[in-house]
Amino acid sequence: MQVFIQHTSAGLTINENADPTVRTDFETFFNRTVPEDISLYEHTLEGTDDMTSHIKSSLLGSSVSIPITNGKLNLGTWQGIYLCEHRNNGGSRKIVVTLIGT
Repeated sequence: MQVFIQHTSAGLTINENADPTVRTDFETFFNRTVPEDISLYEHTLEGTDDMTSHIKSSLLGSSVSIPITNGKLNLGTWQGIYLCEHRNNGGSRKIVVTLIGT
């Protein structure tokens, strides 16, 4: 199964999904690595999080692939699929899911 997000300011990834502090640490890391400092970027038409959201999205990527075994997602014990919203006030998002194979 392939999962694809049709946006340039949100990304997808697979990571540990048992402890909610992982999500908090992800956000802390990205905000320190790609700071919302408008003086650093030219593409700021939509605000301080405009270009930073595009950079963060590119770091994560726009799709993930997950095998399906016996009709179920074959993720690891602790894994989950993250839709990472990088805008401070992101809107609705569109996801395309494609099943490949028999």
